[in-house]
Amino acid sequence: MKKILLIEDDELFRSVICQALMTKPYQVITAENGQVGLRLAAELEPDLIISDMYMPYLNGDEVLKQLRASLKTANIPFILLTSENDSNKRSYALGLGANDYLVKPFKPDELLNAIVRQLGNKQLCCLSQD
Repeated sequence: MKKILLIEDDELFRSVICQALMTKPYQVITAENGQVGLRLAAELEPDLIISDMYMPYLNGDEVLKQLRASLKTANIPFILLTSENDSNKRSYALGLGANDYLVKPFKPDELLNAIVRQLGNKQLCCLSQD
């Protein structure tokens, strides 16, 4: 079972994402801010990290920078979530080493497909029929 770390400060949004992830065979670990997420990433070495961009204590881009700077976590796929639909922000995030960038609000299938792309597990693909 693939282990996913979700770093999201908004409790309701974190819960919604968890519900979507739990429909698939993933073990979901949550963190309420970037500091906790960074610690859990180092301790648990998840298969994938999903992180909000703007959070208290440590933003998603800072989490990403620190993860990429550590040999232990440098290669963990990272999906950044943000409310900013700006090509410069997207380029910035991808330049830091984010593997994907999703703009809120998004459909659960969009997130699940991004996860499948990063984990390379095609049998879990769930393309939206919309």
